[in-house]
Amino acid sequence: MPVNSTANPIKQRDLEKPGFVEKLGYGMAGGANNVVWTGISTFLVYFYTDVVGVAAGLIGTIFLFSRLVDGASDVVMGVVLDKTRTRFGKARPWLLWMALPFAVVATALFAVPDASTTTQIIYIIITYNIALLVYTAVEIPHGTLGALMTYDQHQRSVLNVAKMVGAYVAIIAITNITLPIVDFFGGGQSGWIYAFILFGLIAAATYFFTFWSTKERTDPVGTKQDKDRPTVKASLISLVRNKYWFIATLVLLLMYIYNAITAGVAIYYSEYVLGSPALVGLVATALTLATLGGMLIVVPITRRFGKRNTAIVGCLIAVVGSLIIFLVPDSTAVVVIGQVVRGIGKAAIMGVIFAMLADTMEYGEWKTGVRIEGLIYSGASMGIKVGTGLGSALIGWGLAASGYAGDQATQSAESVTMISNLFIWVPSLVSILMAVLLYFFKLDKQYPQILKELQEMKSAKA
Repeated sequence: MPVNSTANPIKQRDLEKPGFVEKLGYGMAGGANNVVWTGISTFLVYFYTDVVGVAAGLIGTIFLFSRLVDGASDVVMGVVLDKTRTRFGKARPWLLWMALPFAVVATALFAVPDASTTTQIIYIIITYNIALLVYTAVEIPHGTLGALMTYDQHQRSVLNVAKMVGAYVAIIAITNITLPIVDFFGGGQSGWIYAFILFGLIAAATYFFTFWSTKERTDPVGTKQDKDRPTVKASLISLVRNKYWFIATLVLLLMYIYNAITAGVAIYYSEYVLGSPALVGLVATALTLATLGGMLIVVPITRRFGKRNTAIVGCLIAVVGSLIIFLVPDSTAVVVIGQVVRGIGKAAIMGVIFAMLADTMEYGEWKTGVRIEGLIYSGASMGIKVGTGLGSALIGWGLAASGYAGDQATQSAESVTMISNLFIWVPSLVSILMAVLLYFFKLDKQYPQILKELQEMKSAKA
């Protein structure tokens, strides 16, 4: 049963539609996140194993442990965000504050000292964990900002697509230009450092633009809500009673296992199955371009069929794409076709999942009377971080179990088979699990009535 809400009455300004510049700014921050993070997700394991020379299994363990710790920090960041009150709002200021630190720590990841293996491991652990914390402090506010910009369910879908389009434009660019830029700066470790100095500065400038161009509406600053904030205990109780948040978070966890594996294994698959590491740009771009193209038609499809149904079909399409690759796994043309199909499926999932997560905020408020934008998103972000960590760890562990040696030009048949399994079959299994979870997400049809009841409750309280 719904209970009285602690949030402000919904006013007309809350229902305003974000303008084009706002949508552009919000979407560009999705690109800023990935200018740096795609480079890290796609190339960092490779950099540590093949440039620095650290064992793949050890890197996988470090990444998983770090992601678990970082996942816990997401919840703390969510609580901090819900208590943030400035004249600029609650989410936007964090983009301003964290822009330059994000650029600095991204560069530091690649500045591993030429020292003993123990010293290098300690350096990697420290810098990777700091980078994760700073990323948390910028990504959670950015993700929450979409829900703060409007209550309108359709506009949230539009904002989510803008974010995803920005992200995939950056992914296409970074997966194709990173290696050439590294070579342009002289190759080797110094080439990687200079490349990420450049990427970090681009990301920082974009965050500044997002801060300037966006507007928070659904949680106005300076109202009586400031003194009516729920306690941490009440916030956590509200979170655990939100069944749809759990489903959305588990889907996100699985989606980012999928992302981490398909991105991180691509360079190994290109080198040892297709025959050239230079093909990683083509392989990654095929997936990303198809995802980007699919994003452009997701909004009208979801208006017709609903977000959940769109995502389930996307999961099944992604499985078909993997099966196509399996038919002729060493054919670049077939792999590209399979990647295109997988990208279309991925677009249907990524194009709606964050909008589905935003809708769980109103469900939780309706269910418990407590509105917790920051904690909702940060809890889901914990799932994203754990999923990314598990995906990266699976790569490292799988390579180590198969006897992969980064300092050898030719790998064993067992290693090549493991690389193929990671690239084809693990993503297929993950897609099936996501489809099963999404079947139980019934919020699409309930949302209009929930929002209506919230409006009535808040109007009565005003």
